[in-house]
Amino acid sequence: MPIKPENKGRYPKNWKQIRADILERAHNRCEFCGIENYSIKENGSKVVLTIAHLDHTPENCDYSNLRALCQKCHNTYDAKHRAKTRRKAHETKYGAAEKTF
Repeated sequence: MPIKPENKGRYPKNWKQIRADILERAHNRCEFCGIENYSIKENGSKVVLTIAHLDHTPENCDYSNLRALCQKCHNTYDAKHRAKTRRKAHETKYGAAEKTF
């Protein structure tokens, strides 16, 4: 995933080198499904590997916390976390939803 402008300050200055190291460690392949970086899928889309923070904390750039992932695997890995943070943001803005049975 591209780094959002509001989160740039959460990444270390040497992020580009860290990213290159993780891609090298992964042999330029997704560490979950094995698809190669920049390969073309059957539907014509290009695979671009991103670096995932397993604990979802950009400040934690320990190499054991980072994985090179394709878009599909990264989105799948992040899905539960995104849903949780969206729900939390909604509750903060609008209050906790009342449960009806």
